[in-house]
Amino acid sequence: MSYQVKQDGKFKYIEEGSGEPLLLLHGLFGALSNFKHLIEYFNKTHKVVVPMLPLLDLDLLHTSVGGLQKFVHKFIESRNYESIHLLGNSLGGHVALVHILKHPERIKSLILTGSSGLFESGMGDTYPKRGDKEYIRGKTALTFYDPAMATDELVNEVFEITNNRLKVIKIIALAKSAIRNNLGEELNQVKQPTCLIWGNNDTITPPFVAKEFNRLIPNSELHFIDKCGHAPMMEVPDEFNKILEGFLLKLKTPAATV
Repeated sequence: MSYQVKQDGKFKYIEEGSGEPLLLLHGLFGALSNFKHLIEYFNKTHKVVVPMLPLLDLDLLHTSVGGLQKFVHKFIESRNYESIHLLGNSLGGHVALVHILKHPERIKSLILTGSSGLFESGMGDTYPKRGDKEYIRGKTALTFYDPAMATDELVNEVFEITNNRLKVIKIIALAKSAIRNNLGEELNQVKQPTCLIWGNNDTITPPFVAKEFNRLIPNSELHFIDKCGHAPMMEVPDEFNKILEGFLLKLKTPAATV
């Protein structure tokens, strides 16, 4: 996958295709590669947009779910997107939820997969001594049903981040912010059609979390995928894309009937 990273002021992002924007927010250890299959599939029907979230670049005071939401809001305003289908995985889902609660006006639909915001079991508040790559490999593998998905390339990316003291402090700050920022009492305010796509074998935001989102978000539908962990769009992209495509097709304005 090789897409041009565009820059608009302080914002870096990918924008492929045309149509209604499908805006993708990655998680705490996420990257553009997480959405490779999704971009390739949907850029034929939508304007697929992936902003580079400044997870580890905000000052410590703003290294929080709220700080990331403000960044996303400024990005959307700067690009003047309308009728957005907002998709978030893991922490990205949490940011999407906070955004839609604060600024629903430009959002047409919401798609959550493995989202935090109610409960999550992450890497914990502490790390072992820096340099323990096998620990990182094991933790990365927990993201997936199939541990082979934790490739050397992926493990090296996470290892590089966790081997930097300041980055680790920011990761812990984001993780703690996500735990503090429980949205259970606010989710009934989400009015947009919402699609929940969840791995049946997700150990970080387990299936009961998806069922609770489904119960609390009024206009929501829930889809489980078997033999799948915390990142369905990476692990089972074909099934994920079919579910998402079906959801988006239902939202198309029906032709006028006489």
